[in-house]
Amino acid sequence: MSVLKTLKLSNAAPIVTAGDPLARARDKLLGSLADQRAFASAVVAGELYTPPKNLVSRKNEAGERVRVEVSRRMRKGWFEDGTGTVHFAARVGGKPLELAKGKQAVEVGTLDKLPSVIDTLIEAVRAGELDAQIATAAEARGLMMAERRKPKAA
Repeated sequence: MSVLKTLKLSNAAPIVTAGDPLARARDKLLGSLADQRAFASAVVAGELYTPPKNLVSRKNEAGERVRVEVSRRMRKGWFEDGTGTVHFAARVGGKPLELAKGKQAVEVGTLDKLPSVIDTLIEAVRAGELDAQIATAAEARGLMMAERRKPKAA
């Protein structure tokens, strides 16, 4: 009896979503918001938040490349205005995401409310409420990167 005959074979293939720029930008934004939520929760709890990043460029005594884990630099997505009110701005492509016409930040109030506000933004992104804004920001980022790739005229 063949070993392969004991398995249930199918012609299924994985779904490829990497080609969709909107899905890729949405996934990056969700990851960024999850990091900001963990960062804000740590700050509220009075703890230090250091997300890991794997590097392979280090060499040990034998000259072999080894995987080393270092802490990643985090940029906080919230700020205080002149009156002490906390605001949060989600960023796509390094620029604040315009949540509504002319509005780029969410007024939070106090820092302890920030994780729940970020959770609400995560739900909105998953529900597709910000797809138009994400697509616009991703397109602007793509145009900016295309300009950078152009050869400079002498």
